[in-house]
Amino acid sequence: MPDIKHFNPDLVLDDAIQVFWRHGLPTTGIQALVTATGVSRSSLYATFGNKDGLYAAALGRYIAQHSTPAFAHLSQASSGLTSIEEFFAGLIEVRCSGPVAGWGCMVTNAYAGPECDDTGIRTLLEDHHQMLQSAMRAALANAAELGHLQPSCDLDASAAVLATLAYGVNLRSRAGAEAQALTDTVTAALAPLRAPHSPQEHPPQ
Repeated sequence: MPDIKHFNPDLVLDDAIQVFWRHGLPTTGIQALVTATGVSRSSLYATFGNKDGLYAAALGRYIAQHSTPAFAHLSQASSGLTSIEEFFAGLIEVRCSGPVAGWGCMVTNAYAGPECDDTGIRTLLEDHHQMLQSAMRAALANAAELGHLQPSCDLDASAAVLATLAYGVNLRSRAGAEAQALTDTVTAALAPLRAPHSPQEHPPQ
């Protein structure tokens, strides 16, 4: 196996993400990580400190690869409520079909596990939440400018609700919820926000 001088830490983290994402921190043994990464235990520890350090680094890379680009796209979109519908449609598609279906979200899984008690992990999770909620608010603000929202809509409160809904989609998908049921839930959550004259979009199923 490669020693500490002969492996790419980013590629190791990509492999570790797959293990931690699917199985979580508590039930993942170091041997599973050695097998998945092809790097010796001593080299993993020398680079990342211990299994918890490797997990923290993997979670940070997961957020950078998966969450940050999606949130940036949502924040910058100019299609109002349609951008929020598309965000959830994409989320549901990933969670319910394809190679990682049923794995949930690594961030949401961390919230639900004992790893959330670690101060460093909690900071990553809270930063992630603030990014998500801010992206939702930016999309809602754009929707308000386009006349898609009820005039009485509270952007901050609505952004908090939609951010929480995203975590709910992740958890329910991990429990085996069907894509259509999750889509119907999103539609119901958006309905009270929508201005009466705003056309309802139907994202791809």
